Parts: sequence; C-alpha cells; structure tokens
Amino acid sequence: MDGSGINASHVNCGRVQDAYSMRCAPQVHGAAREALAWVRHIVRTEMNAATDNPMVFAAEGDIVSGGNFHGAPLALAADLLVMAVAQLATISERRSERLVNPALSGLPAFLTRHGGLQSGLMIAQVTAAALTSEIKTLAHPASVDTIPTSANKEDHVSMSMSAALKAERALQLVMHVIGIEVLCASQALDLLAPLESSPGLTAAHRAVRKLVPTLVDDRPPAPDIDAITELIRSGALEYATGIVVN
Repeated sequence: MDGSGINASHVNCGRVQDAYSMRCAPQVHGAAREALAWVRHIVRTEMNAATDNPMVFAAEGDIVSGGNFHGAPLALAADLLVMAVAQLATISERRSERLVNPALSGLPAFLTRHGGLQSGLMIAQVTAAALTSEIKTLAHPASVDTIPTSANKEDHVSMSMSAALKAERALQLVMHVIGIEVLCASQALDLLAPLESSPGLTAAHRAVRKLVPTLVDDRPPAPDIDAITELIRSGALEYATGIVVN
C-alpha cells in the first residue's frame, strides 16, 4: 500500500476499524501461504521418492516388502491444499461483496454509475459466492475416509486420488474467485479516479485494463472473469505489480 493516494485520502476517515477481510488479510493470506509451502515440500519429497513394492536393493541383495506406495502423505497434503485455498476464497469473496455494497464501500451500488438501469458487477459477486460455497464442500478431507479392499489386505487406504481430484477442482475455482475480486477492485479504482492506488497495484490495474475495459453498460461478466483468471494462472498479474512473493 506504500504510495497509495487512495490510502492517504483516508487519513482522517471516521471509521474506527476496517473489517477482518481487509485488516486480517496478512494473517489469513500468510496462514494459507505457510500451508501451501508445506504442501509443496510434501509433493517434492514424494515425487522424488521410491514407491515400488517390493523395494529392491541390488547392492545389498535385499528385497523388502513395504508400504512406500501408500498415498497418505499426498492425501493429507491435497486435503490441506483445499483448506488453504478455501481460506483465500472465503476472504476474497467477502472483499468483493464489500466492493459492490454501497453501504460498505461508499461507491456506487454494484460499481456502476447507472444503478437501476444497469446491474453492474452484481452477478460477478454472486458467482464468487457460488464458487466459494462449492470450495467449502470440497474442503471436507478425503483422507479421513478409508474403504477396505482386496479381501481386507488393503484394509487402510489413503483416498489420495479423491483428495487430489478435489484439490485440482478447488484450485481452478479459487483462481476465478480471486479473479472476480480483481475485476471488482479494478472497477472501483476507475470510480475513484483521479485518486490512484500504490504503484504496484496501479500497474496491476493497467495490466487488467489491457484485456478488460471499464464496465459502462452491462455485458456478460464471464469473458472478463476468464481473462483475469488467466492473468492470475499465468503469473502475469503478479509479475505486473513488480512485487513477487514466493
């Protein structure tokens, strides 16, 4: 936020405190990043591990029957991944709602200057709410389940494939949820002109506007959401800010 003209304009703001979705963003985002760092560690370890059964140690002449094939490490990692991105989705959707809600933002309702005739970004926020609700259902851990197979020889299974499929779906959804927040925030920045945000966020705003024009008259939001989601997926939006966070 360094150098933000918008932030500076609120120096004598009458509001005592910001909502948690803004004030606690570093704590929530940070917790999610810590979780994702652990997930990366586990995935790297397992990708470089031997999962054969039996394990053949040619130099020693040993053949050992073991359980390195068990997917518990990846199952737990995938489940944690979904819980981490669920945190990002739920807090992002709340910020989108604040942006379109005039009682909370002080901006025109649904971020359109032609309320009543135009719906603005109302449906975009509704979409974020729907996607976030789906992510919440995906956040139930698959790894707590187990169904014995193979005449009870495989009596405790990891359910890692189920966990991985849920994680892949959640990752796709959360990028759209955050893309909707970026869409709403970009529109809000246009409405606040000539005030500007920080240099990094202003650069991100320019990157968005190269693909998605300011909303004046209603249009389907899906192409705009998809375009911004691709900016997020490719890393281009983060790169545009000049602030790359590992």
